[in-house]
Amino acid sequence: MSLQAADAGLRPLEGGAPAKAGAHVALLYKRKAEPDERLLRLLEARLIAEGYPVFIDRHLTVGVEWAREIERQVRTAEAVVPLISAAALPSEMFAYEIQIAHEAAQERGGKPRLLPVRVGYGGMLPEPLEGILGPLQSCMWESPNDDQRVVDEVIKALRSPPAPPDRRAPNLSSLATLPDELEPVGGAVPLSSRFYVERPTDNEFRAAIKRRDSIVLLKGARQMGKTSLLARGLQLAREAQGQVVLTDFQKLNTAHLASVEGFLLALAESLADQLDLDVFPDEVWNARRSPNMNFDRYLRREILGKAPTPLVWGMDEVDRLFTCDFGSEVFGLFRSWHNERSLDPSGPWSRLTLAIAYATEAHLFISDMNQSPFNVGTRLTLEDFTFEQVADLNERYGSPLGGEVEVARYWRLVAGHPYLVRRGLHEMVSQGMDMASFEAQAARDEGPFGDHLRRMLVLLARDPELSDALRGVLRGQGSGSPDSFYRLRSAGVVSGDSARDARPRCQVYATYLEQHLL
Repeated sequence: MSLQAADAGLRPLEGGAPAKAGAHVALLYKRKAEPDERLLRLLEARLIAEGYPVFIDRHLTVGVEWAREIERQVRTAEAVVPLISAAALPSEMFAYEIQIAHEAAQERGGKPRLLPVRVGYGGMLPEPLEGILGPLQSCMWESPNDDQRVVDEVIKALRSPPAPPDRRAPNLSSLATLPDELEPVGGAVPLSSRFYVERPTDNEFRAAIKRRDSIVLLKGARQMGKTSLLARGLQLAREAQGQVVLTDFQKLNTAHLASVEGFLLALAESLADQLDLDVFPDEVWNARRSPNMNFDRYLRREILGKAPTPLVWGMDEVDRLFTCDFGSEVFGLFRSWHNERSLDPSGPWSRLTLAIAYATEAHLFISDMNQSPFNVGTRLTLEDFTFEQVADLNERYGSPLGGEVEVARYWRLVAGHPYLVRRGLHEMVSQGMDMASFEAQAARDEGPFGDHLRRMLVLLARDPELSDALRGVLRGQGSGSPDSFYRLRSAGVVSGDSARDARPRCQVYATYLEQHLL
């Protein structure tokens, strides 16, 4: 799955006056899915006839240069048209390309414009797509009778001036769930899912929430299940009649991260909205006070001071703050609330619990650990699934792996990587694949993990230093610097305890990355 385009890049114009010199339209869709492909061909032909160069990824060779070209074409497009269907939504690469377009639009004053087309799918989107595309007007296709209308609407939208940007505070509280049948894999696992695997960390996290600890830290590499566990802890707090708020830092846009003032004001507005407060931050925010003091005062007086029950504040994707200029300042504020509990045990801060989910090693970004919330409170680390848990999950999927021997082969292939374990079992059941055919295709670009692997390659292509460190790991030489090791481990690409013993996370990763990096 991917952006799909003419041959190896921009399709030459075939008639029609150019709509705008140098402006191209990128089309995103799920490869080998119908009616997605048919609708894509109609859009491509009409756009070219109207004078728009079209980019669709039809590169035959996937590699680092391909990954860089994908990102460049999406970022520099005039518009990006994603074809949203039930087939496309589980694809990581599809979601990542939309995220690239969204980021670029914030940096380039609204370009590329995102013009979503829903192909027979009218439901809620999984995060982060719901946060990006949910507020946008979509064009709906239901049947071939809609072909001409949909193509006309896309052309009309391209010719129309873009709508002014929405500068309201983001909705930071939604946590999308998907139907509990044979659930699409990716994002948070629904609370009612029969496929959720409990690990020892679950019990520890629940106990910390029940104790109302000041800070509970959930650390784990990408796609380890942090959001799913966080959701279950918050639900436990709700059932205990406590107040619950959730901040997903991934939903903050560039404007909210431009200054500590804008960031803390956005946080305060989101909390006020979720708790349905009568007093909003802008009513009591005082320009003579620092942003930290304003936020501290608002939380202490308007939220904790007026609430009779404890408050659990869940924070997801907190890594996004590590690279902000003011990150240490905000983390120092979080740490101060923890300290206040000891200084004033009967005060309002005793009713606040921060549940923080993150992946990146905090010490790489926070120089003064005395001002860090990451070395206090309850610290939990999510581990990979055990062999026994993979065997149990196989049974929940109806045993597509036939017995202990095949489970062992599967374990060697994906290890206990939570996302890969579930995704692979899902693919075997939904596609009717046996272990032998699955194993043969697992590390291919068009295989069952293809979009996941290509997304990983795109991320590595953004960072030549990290790519070089990974080449060292693949050659058995270690990752070089500790910094590179921790970053690769946080991204979920390698495992190990130090740079010296770093190794690819699983056999699928080793095979795929050796093909494209060595």
